[in-house]
Amino acid sequence: MSIKFRLTLMSFLQFFVWGAWLITVGNYWFGTKQWSGEQFGAIFSTLGLSSIVMPAITGIIADKWINAEKLYGVLHILGGLALLYIPQVDNPTAFYYVIFGAMLCYMPTISLSNSVAYNILKNNKYDVVKVFPPIRVWGTIGFIAAMWITNLTGNKSSANMFYLSALAAFILGIYSFTLPKCPPQKTISQKASFAEQLGLNAFKLFSSYKMALFFVFSMFLGGALQLTNMYGDVYLSEFAKVPQYANSFVVKYSTIIMSISQISETLFILAIPFFLKRFGIKQVMLISMLAWVLRFGLFAFGNPVDGLWMIIMSCIVYGMAFDFFNISGSLFVETTTDSKIRSSAQGLFMMMSNGFGAFFGGLLSGMVIDKFFTHDGIRDWHNIWLSFAVYALVIAVLFAVFFKHKHNPDEVANVNH
Repeated sequence: MSIKFRLTLMSFLQFFVWGAWLITVGNYWFGTKQWSGEQFGAIFSTLGLSSIVMPAITGIIADKWINAEKLYGVLHILGGLALLYIPQVDNPTAFYYVIFGAMLCYMPTISLSNSVAYNILKNNKYDVVKVFPPIRVWGTIGFIAAMWITNLTGNKSSANMFYLSALAAFILGIYSFTLPKCPPQKTISQKASFAEQLGLNAFKLFSSYKMALFFVFSMFLGGALQLTNMYGDVYLSEFAKVPQYANSFVVKYSTIIMSISQISETLFILAIPFFLKRFGIKQVMLISMLAWVLRFGLFAFGNPVDGLWMIIMSCIVYGMAFDFFNISGSLFVETTTDSKIRSSAQGLFMMMSNGFGAFFGGLLSGMVIDKFFTHDGIRDWHNIWLSFAVYALVIAVLFAVFFKHKHNPDEVANVNH
């Protein structure tokens, strides 16, 4: 098998593991288990908590001590064991700790998969900017495939979603041990400080004004990244409470409607090389932030009948909103950090966006929704989505003003060196 095919399979399975349960866990939580909404917010906070520390730590380990592909495989196998146990859990507190364990293993594999792919592609003399996006797009296809399988087999409220995810995790864990070796750099001298030996010098990136701003904005935008994953399926499903929409396609196949977002990702990932070279990293990330404004705004005014086009358009815009920041941000880190700390730097990016950002975004959004937009158990989705849109707009304006980055058409070429 070719290198590109092997990395494509890795990418497919990486996100299949997540897609099997991430979007539909709300249906399992509220429908099958009938647990409370406040506790559900805590479940999604485990994604953020896991991303705060684990990606940076595993990045440091991969930079200094253990082959990245082996660490990647071990984490998937351990995460699969936790997923396998979830259906046996009968109370929300225990569920929280088990899913937290699964996420401690899974979340760092996202940045590790990038590091492994970049390493292998460079070692085989590939142009990473051109070759990586088409490989990464298969991760999104894996996510979509898992969503469709879960929905169409009648398991979007069933514990079987966790068994499906666990199976994929075990397969990927074993498969990763067959990938080309990605050994640690081992470039630290004997006279290096304790912090340098641990790889903590990656945190010195915060001493750079531009990098510090980049990580801060990564955190604030990260607050928006999981909002539609948390509430999107619930939002569409709750149209069932309105008689004229109760039997609509949107209500019955809410997960498939939500998968349009991931389908859109596949197209926008492929467009990233063009946009990066034409507009530069700053403009592409700004476009992403404005796309989040549209994502939330269209949801605010949509409905399953005459407003269906808005729901669908919101899902299409999601591809640009999600990919242009995550992939471009990853490439920005790749082009502006030293090779000795690159895995650690990718971990820091993950920690700020999917860690602190997702953690505070999940918790605060839950509090705001409960306090200001829920009346007699009914959620005011119109104003919920509008408030999210205003938040994203404020972040976009501040980013445009404060983040200074002059575009050089050849800057992304640096990612190959």
